[in-house]
Amino acid sequence: MSKGFVNIIILIIIAVIVLGYFKIDLRSIWNSEPVQNNLGFLWESARIIWHNYLSEPANFVWGIFYNYIWLSFIENMQRIKMGEKPAILDNTSLPTFQVESQ
Repeated sequence: MSKGFVNIIILIIIAVIVLGYFKIDLRSIWNSEPVQNNLGFLWESARIIWHNYLSEPANFVWGIFYNYIWLSFIENMQRIKMGEKPAILDNTSLPTFQVESQ
């Protein structure tokens, strides 16, 4: 995995060198008003999309992950640290299901 990351870094460096060879100034492009306006537009659009559409579902998923997975993980790690069995191996904490016979 790190080999692929190093290759990407090397390609970026080579691309910057090639752009410099053709006398393309990245700083002047980055600081130009149209580029800054476009980046500002993209940032504002991302904020609107996050606040209007994505924040509520993301918070819902985060709540499920945090309450049911993360807190359980922390509890079980503390139990293991104290020399106890994880909750899933403790018969008192297993969920029970009752099947009604007809």
